[in-house]
Amino acid sequence: MLSARKAAAIWLFFAFERVLTAQTPLSSHAPLSFYQGVENDLGRWDLGEASAVNATGHLVFETANSLLQHWANTRYRIGHTIVPGTIPPSSGPHLPTTLDWVAVEPDHSLIFCRGSIETGCWHLTLTVTRPMKVLYFDGNSAANLPEGTMDTQDLVAWSEMKPEWLDNEEQRIMICFLGDLLLTTVHSEIMICDFNSHMEVVSFLNLENTRIGVGPATDLPEDLNTLHHAYETMHSASWRENYPGETRIVLDYSGLVSFYDTALVPSLVPRRVGLERWDHRVGGISSADIERRLVRPPVTTSGIDWKTVLRVVVDRYASRLEMMQYLLNMTLDDRSIFDHAQQVQRRLRTVLLPYTLFAARPSNTNTSVTGNATNSWAAPVFRECAISHTASIVAHGATLMPSEHLLLQAVRETTREICRVVTKMWASGLIVGVDPFYPPEQFPEADHIHTLMDEWKEDVTRLVSWLDWSVWVKCRPACGIEEMCYLPTWPLGASLWPDPNKGEWKRPQPKCIIRLEPYGF
Repeated sequence: MLSARKAAAIWLFFAFERVLTAQTPLSSHAPLSFYQGVENDLGRWDLGEASAVNATGHLVFETANSLLQHWANTRYRIGHTIVPGTIPPSSGPHLPTTLDWVAVEPDHSLIFCRGSIETGCWHLTLTVTRPMKVLYFDGNSAANLPEGTMDTQDLVAWSEMKPEWLDNEEQRIMICFLGDLLLTTVHSEIMICDFNSHMEVVSFLNLENTRIGVGPATDLPEDLNTLHHAYETMHSASWRENYPGETRIVLDYSGLVSFYDTALVPSLVPRRVGLERWDHRVGGISSADIERRLVRPPVTTSGIDWKTVLRVVVDRYASRLEMMQYLLNMTLDDRSIFDHAQQVQRRLRTVLLPYTLFAARPSNTNTSVTGNATNSWAAPVFRECAISHTASIVAHGATLMPSEHLLLQAVRETTREICRVVTKMWASGLIVGVDPFYPPEQFPEADHIHTLMDEWKEDVTRLVSWLDWSVWVKCRPACGIEEMCYLPTWPLGASLWPDPNKGEWKRPQPKCIIRLEPYGF
């Protein structure tokens, strides 16, 4: 019977991580030399070598993973990414003849449906008749804010910043020569340049007056009806907050341009040194970098589903790292510390199980009573974990476009650091003696376990901070049915934070706000 024989699982990865397994009986456990390339490049997989200080792969990764998702782009409102996209045809008295904005949700567009109580207002609903190309700017790119939300648009349109045109709608809409633009605030908005080219009318209805008051967009409305609609508009935006985000627009990742691309925009590298991501700006770009062709020309793509490639990595690691951080932040006494360390070690082993080569074992010379040993014996596990998501893509690297090479490098840098830290923690736990698979002859001393747990906590905290995934940004505890989780955003509520360089406005933090009267922040 197959179950009675020793077997090796061959794991084949496709771009979207479809897993197939085939089993091959072996007469004995394979040495490291059995695995092609493992022995030859182990020097590259040093568990003590962290990602470079100025590396931006994790920033490219998270911005690309967050495209068309309102939560992440509300948190970091200064965009750094431009991506071409397409709006496919929908299933669903005349078209406008001038350039204008459209909203993707009626809750948003109804704010601008104005008329008297006696006459009501007119609301136009459109559908796309054939694929419509758009250019997407991430961040809060439709927010008229002086702190940099429109920098990328200015650069692409005029090759320089135009802060004096911040509120000049007539000038700003001339950016239409680039094509239809997809921008975001609370909801996605599209600047339509030619309504006759891709659209037709679904309905043009004379609606009952919405009784929504008119006032400064950043001020909280005083009348209850307007305040209610404003809150419900924010609630409807929550439908697109997280993955998969806005699904009615299909982005072409092979044409992605990132201002975190250090080869394309090297002048921004020194300007980010020592700054938190909240403080990153595109505005410091050099004239030499501006002269480069920032928008990728049309190309034949590889067909790789990059959105899914990125998401698979987040799905695999996000919740497990979150659980480890939770466990490591508990206060423990000597009586429970060993069992608790084993809980964490089991989770580390679970993450690495598909990559834990049988031949990767510590020798007697590696053993130590602390977790600070080099643990070079674990390098093959680190390597297999780090390359698992990209090996098949790397094999076809010649067919990738420049933007795809950038995304590939972002995934490689991100998974390398995740796997380095997790492998380092797992190996340390095994050496100290808390791994349930290899129980020690005698229990390790409580002091040694406390030291190990402190090292683990520091490792996980640094990794989570470095990754900075918005999937971890949530209201804790979760909001009740009468509440919604809110990040300070433009325009509603912006007046509550008059200084853009301080407090919650500069560094938005999630909090529960009530969805019922009386409303408030």
